Formats: sequence, structure tokens, C-alpha cells
Amino acid sequence: MEKIVKLISQRCNKITPASVEEYCKANGFNGLKKAFTMKPADIVAEIKKARLLGRGGAAYPAGAKWEHLLEIPEFPKYIVCNADEGEPGTFKDKLLLSQDPLGIIEGMTIAGYVFNSNDGYIYIRGEYAAIQRNFQEAINHAIARGYLGNNILDTGFSFHIHIVTGAGAYVCGENSALLNSIEGKAGRPRIKPPHLAEVGLFSLPTLVNNVESFANIPVIVQLGGEKYLSYGTKDSGGTKLVCLSGHVAKRGVYEVPFGVTLRDIIYDKEIGGGTTQGQKLKFFHLGGQSGPCGIPDQLDTIYCYKALRSAGLSVGSGAVVVMDESVCVVDYLKKVTEFFIHESCGKCTPCREGNWQLFKILCKFQEGLAVEEDFAVMKRLADAMTNASFCGLGQSAAVALTSCLKYFKDEFKAHSKKQCPAGHCFIDERGE
Repeated sequence: MEKIVKLISQRCNKITPASVEEYCKANGFNGLKKAFTMKPADIVAEIKKARLLGRGGAAYPAGAKWEHLLEIPEFPKYIVCNADEGEPGTFKDKLLLSQDPLGIIEGMTIAGYVFNSNDGYIYIRGEYAAIQRNFQEAINHAIARGYLGNNILDTGFSFHIHIVTGAGAYVCGENSALLNSIEGKAGRPRIKPPHLAEVGLFSLPTLVNNVESFANIPVIVQLGGEKYLSYGTKDSGGTKLVCLSGHVAKRGVYEVPFGVTLRDIIYDKEIGGGTTQGQKLKFFHLGGQSGPCGIPDQLDTIYCYKALRSAGLSVGSGAVVVMDESVCVVDYLKKVTEFFIHESCGKCTPCREGNWQLFKILCKFQEGLAVEEDFAVMKRLADAMTNASFCGLGQSAAVALTSCLKYFKDEFKAHSKKQCPAGHCFIDERGE
């Protein structure tokens, strides 16, 4: 099978991002034109056939989400694009936002048509200031050419997209926290249910999808759900943008069909090209900081939602962080935990305090002061965070630690004896 298939990234670095003329020459807005000839329920049916799973990380079936909102009789309804990409190792939305903003605008406009919504919001983190300016330029050009705004393509349908600036809080990637932030409230998650489809933005029915999900909508409408599904596996339709970083030769964003293997992604010469300078692979971290870590024995696992889940791994945001044998697992996990300490909103105790306690224990290992009981304490903390945290941030903050304890327990034990297999820790004490 082909290792790279460009369905949503075909225009990236090929056209002037905000140019409607170049976008149309490159097959742009054909999905929207076709959508206007279809009934909303038929569009949703194609998305269901495509088996598009939400590309933001949660992998919720997009067709089911759209169908739920379609069945709600209340109006107005809002369309919200989650462009709050802030997880280390994840930068695939940045590619689409900067290189193909009109593709996202087209996907959101199709959603607006399906739900008879007149307003959409895209929440872009403040660190992407230049991208926001370019995105606004793309919006302006689309309005000027009749693909957005009032009476789109003389259909009588009007749709407006508004850019909202995020403040750089990772928790606002959680959909309900994001809606709170748009409303001017603290970016903290809401209690669910009620679901956002019923009580969303301004307490009205709302669709929230992320950038990559919306970019797939015009493709699905054009190709049809079954054709789109055929690019992936039976349960994971289409393609996925993966972000390769760390100790890999060819870092970057690649669009791969579901069905390739992890070995393909990391070692194929068209994609990752292997580890930097041919160093031995130690582990890889999938799906962002909140995802699990895997080991070389799992390289032949098929990259799709079902197979990865069966192997204790996950697609998540699409991040693939490659670490070679020079990396100390304990030190790496300290950095992961520091990230969650910084980004926890502090609303619930398991997340707010649990991350701190895990960090203290990891410091004990790195200082050679840990004892056998610390393993049990880490497990209790991880279980409490997973089962009792309020939102996905706290529930997944210990996932990387849990997976590394499974595969690298001997490395932890070595640290308790002031030995670091990677040669990273205790260097000063040895006088080296």
C-alpha cells in the first residue's frame, strides 16, 4: 500500500494559502458546491459511512456527533472549530491553518449548511498570531468571492466565521473549556451531561470539531463516504496527519493512510527515515503528552484506532515522538509531568495535586532516593487521577508514566541504586 496519501494536505505548500483563485484551481470549494445539491441528512449519512473519527484526540465518531445535533430541533445552532493546538509534539493543525485555511473554512461552511447555522467560531491559540492574521485574510477573500458571508453562491444561505484568540491554556483544548473561554469565562471544563450538542456555546446547540476533522469534510462530500473509507481500514476511515519529532531523521507532518505500520511511519524513507544518526530506538510516545509510550517490539502494529488500542497504544492527536537510547525514561517523564503541572487548571484535586506528587516521586528516583514502596504509591496516584479527575487532562496525565512503568521498571529500579542506564543521571556524583 502507499505510505503517503494526500487527501487533506494536497494543497499545502502548493498554493498561496489565502488565494481563492488558486484554491479553486486546486479542487477547492467543490465539496461545498456539491453539498448545496444534497440534503443535510444525506451529508451526515456520508460522514457516517466514512467512519471519520474525531481527529482532535478523543476519536469520537464524527457522524454520530453530527447526527445527534441534526436531530435537535432548537435554533440557532453554532459551529465551533477547535484550533487550540498546544500539546508538545503536536503541530499538524498548524500546517492546515497556515497552508490551507480555505479548506477549513469550506468544511465549517458545509457544517453551517447542514445545521442551518449562520455563525461559526474558530478558536486559535494566541501563540499562532501570524496564523490568525492569515486566516482572517482567507476569510475576507472567501467573502469577497461569494464563498462565505451573506447569500453564499446565491443559495440564500449565509454563514459567518469569527476568529477567537485563546490565551495559550492547554486545558482549553477540551471542548467545554474552550466554549467557556469563548464566552469570556475561565477556561475550565464543564460538567457533562448535558452534552454540548444540546447545551453548548451560549447554552445553545453546538457542533465542536477540530481543525483536521473539518478539513476532511469537503473531501468526504466530494468522494463519498465509501470511497473515503477505502483509504483507511474497516474501522478507521481515510487518512491521518502524523507529526514526527524527536530523534527521527525526517521530522515533520505526514499524511498517511490508516493501515500502515508504526515501523513504516518511523523508518520508511518517504516518512521518518529512521532514527537520527542511526541510533537504537528506545521508545516512542504516541498521541501527545497524554498518550502512552511504546517500545520497538510494537513497531509492526498497524496504525489505526483499533489495532493501536489493542496494543495499549493510541492515535490521539497524531503525535509520534521518537526517543533513542540516549534518553533517560525517568528524566523524560519528569518533563511530561512538569507540563501537566503547568497546564492543570486546578479545578479538581486528583489532577492538581496528583501531578505534583508524581513529580516528587520521579525526583526521588532521579536522585537515587526512591524505595520499593514508591512504585505502589505511583500506581495508586495514577489510578486516582485516571478515575477521579474532572476532565481528560487529569484522566490522561499519568498514561505515559503507566506505560513506561510497564516496559522500563528495571530502569526505575536502577535509578534507586543510583544507576542510570542511559548515562544521563548521577553524572556529577561520579565526577564525570
